[in-house]
Order: sequence, then structure tokens, then C-alpha cells
Amino acid sequence: MKNPFLAIRGYIGEVGDELKRCNWPTGLELRDSTAVVVIAVLLLSLAVAIVDFAGTWSIRHLTTWGLK
Repeated sequence: MKNPFLAIRGYIGEVGDELKRCNWPTGLELRDSTAVVVIAVLLLSLAVAIVDFAGTWSIRHLTTWGLK
């Protein structure tokens, strides 16, 4: 049976080799991608907030409609 520590060492070495072959983004690409993600999250958060407020408003008015 193969030594498990040697297997782990070999695996870590292979991971390091693979990371060296990766095509990493430049600083500008990373900045632009981050900006796109932040803007998308803000827009989706705004959309969810609008739907939430509209739902809350409609439920509140529907449940108290006949009580006035």
C-alpha cells in the first residue's frame, strides 16, 4: 500500500503545477469583473426590496380592507 503522506504530497505538488498553468486575470480585468458583480448585486437587491415592499403593502391593505 502506498504511503498516504506521499500521496498527499504528490497531490499538493500537482495542484501547485496546475495553478502555475492557470490564466490569471489582470488587475484591470479583476476590477471590472468586481464592478459588474457589485452593480448586479445592488440591482437585484433593489428589485427584491421593491417586490417585498409591494407585497407587504398589498397584504396590509387587503387584510384591513373591510375593517374600516
